[in-house]
Amino acid sequence: MQFLVKINDIKNTDELEGAWSLSDFKELLSRFEVPDGSSLNDNEVKDFLFMAINEFEPREAAREVLDYKLSGQLSEGQIDNLSHEMLEQKMAEKYTEIDLHKPLFEVNQLLYKAYNGKFPHIQVNVIGFELECKDNADVEINKELVLKALVHGLSDNNLLLRLFGDQLEGRVPFPEAEGIVWDLKDKGAGHYQMITSEKWLTKDEIVKTEFECEVNLFEEGEEED
Repeated sequence: MQFLVKINDIKNTDELEGAWSLSDFKELLSRFEVPDGSSLNDNEVKDFLFMAINEFEPREAAREVLDYKLSGQLSEGQIDNLSHEMLEQKMAEKYTEIDLHKPLFEVNQLLYKAYNGKFPHIQVNVIGFELECKDNADVEINKELVLKALVHGLSDNNLLLRLFGDQLEGRVPFPEAEGIVWDLKDKGAGHYQMITSEKWLTKDEIVKTEFECEVNLFEEGEEED
């Protein structure tokens, strides 16, 4: 399928809107042993949580927040290891399981703000772009398709191109796309917004902002031996 792509803007942010809810903060208050946390006004909850977090050693706090966020996906041993590693390393970029990069960023984001910079400063990219199918095909614009289109505007040394060449060409399945693209919004009239880690795509790697490309979707039965 042939697509027209136009990249309109790319901006960095170190905070994902809506990553933590008020109910999350209230639950964490109890975990960090704040008495009568339920009696706080809603606009006080976050400030009290950050003060409570600062009463703990950073690794202890990391273990508690990781357990709240990821206990259903990670073992106690994995959480304990991460609580040590994330104080020094950008685990939201380095962790082997790509699907966990976003929640790890959200944990890091909370701890970075609470400790005023003791944890690594990690940024993500918010990319605004236009996408038009020239074939007039009724195709679902999903994370996989968007990545396969956008990489045609990136420099050859981009990590996606180096690690996922077969997937991007449609020769093999590309389940990793779900973890690489953290959010994809349809803004209407062919405009979209995508959020992804700086690990995968940086502003400097964009060498073309308007281009035509071919996207090949993987189909069952076509996988190479």
